[in-house]
Amino acid sequence: MAESVWDVVVIGAGNAAFCAALAAREKGAKVLMLERAPQELMGGNSRFTAGAFRCVYDGVDDLKAIMPDMTQAEIDRSDFGTYTTDQFFDDMFRVTNYRTDGELCERLVGRSRDTMRWLHGKGMRFNPIWGRQAYLIDGKFKFWGGLTVESTGGGPGLVEQHLKLSEKLGIEIRYGVRAVSLIYDGHVVHGLKVKAHGAIEEVKAKSVVIACGGFESNAEMRTRYLGPGWELAKVRGTSYNTGDGITMALAIGASSYGNWSGSHAVQWDYNAPEFGDLTVGDNFQKHSYPWGIMVNATGKRFVDEGADFRNYTYAKYGAVVLRQPNNFAWQVFDGKIVPMLRDEYRIKRVSKVSANTLEEFAHKLEGVDPQGFLEEIKKYNVAVKQDVKFNPNVKDGRCTVGLPINKSNWANTIDEPPFEAYQVGCGVSFTFGGVRIDPDTGQVIDGDMNPIPGLYAAGELVGGIFYFNYPGGTGLMSGAVFGRIAGAGAARAGNA
Repeated sequence: MAESVWDVVVIGAGNAAFCAALAAREKGAKVLMLERAPQELMGGNSRFTAGAFRCVYDGVDDLKAIMPDMTQAEIDRSDFGTYTTDQFFDDMFRVTNYRTDGELCERLVGRSRDTMRWLHGKGMRFNPIWGRQAYLIDGKFKFWGGLTVESTGGGPGLVEQHLKLSEKLGIEIRYGVRAVSLIYDGHVVHGLKVKAHGAIEEVKAKSVVIACGGFESNAEMRTRYLGPGWELAKVRGTSYNTGDGITMALAIGASSYGNWSGSHAVQWDYNAPEFGDLTVGDNFQKHSYPWGIMVNATGKRFVDEGADFRNYTYAKYGAVVLRQPNNFAWQVFDGKIVPMLRDEYRIKRVSKVSANTLEEFAHKLEGVDPQGFLEEIKKYNVAVKQDVKFNPNVKDGRCTVGLPINKSNWANTIDEPPFEAYQVGCGVSFTFGGVRIDPDTGQVIDGDMNPIPGLYAAGELVGGIFYFNYPGGTGLMSGAVFGRIAGAGAARAGNA
């Protein structure tokens, strides 16, 4: 790898990295991407996602601009509503307890629509998320929760589209190459050192973009920053996101930023493997919990399952499950709700029990106190406010009354067989802490609040965007927005 200097080297090969590479190539830069994983496992966490992008749209015309293949019949039977700039801002500030960095949030929200159009213009294809984000009500698919658009083919399709586009544009990708450190003279980054084929080599570059994810796959870093017990969490995605990019940047003085003790963590099949499995993808997740209840080893509920739409609670409830006795919970549903469960509940590799009586059911819930569970169900059923109609498309106010932890919406009695339960643990997706960047250039900022020449960042290792929680679909959108910004910034610097 001792060839001439590259204009831009991008570390990583997920959505953010590809967007950075595309933006740099668009500016005429000679671009190299370095992927730590072997080719068959490339794609970072993006490949494990559903491919959903949360973006601003003011009506169906905005959606048609990025999904022109929609037929008029499909449009006529869909109620897409709107997802305005104000709604996106409100969601970001609300779910992060008003801690999201205002400037980063403004770029994310304000550039989401244009970035989707940019990707579409490059040849990327998108579809409405009819399967997971809409319910058929009175003959129309009603979309809910501000999340409407997904990449064709989901996460794997997203990565495949990126890969084909990068090859078409002449972007070189090298696999099985791990970035080790940055080449830094105390003022400017001139490239990086990598480990490839058992040897340390240098790659010279005018600019480097780090876009290789957080530290969620590093059990030691999880325990150090997220806290005791986090070494026990499963990892939803790639095993290669071990904090390399963050560590390299901090080593030359980059400013650490954001919610370092926070992460995106979901309810994940209890018996899932340690890291993500591409043959299953994101189907180990279990996200129909708002329609049922969740109990821990004592048989008791421990959280408001219906506090908000799944899109606004799923990324924080994994951590809640991790804090339960023995780090697990059971999601419980009865025959009224079972037909509504998402497709991920119907895969072969699932930790599930079922029964036709509550008594039999209680004794099948492994690790749960049967008597405690039966008592909890009895109290819960009595507390359900049944005079309010159940409606999954809105926060329906069908709640419980008088319980230590009430359910705010979508409360349904557990009394109609067959009864089904799914055992879940915690699956961490990505970590929230990272490095500070200039929101307009993507340039990494040092501890004295000065930009580091030659170093840019994008994706999950950018700190300051998410705190405590996360609106579904924002990660890929953030990766695309800031990947585009960082790639363009890196190319401009390289051409200066």
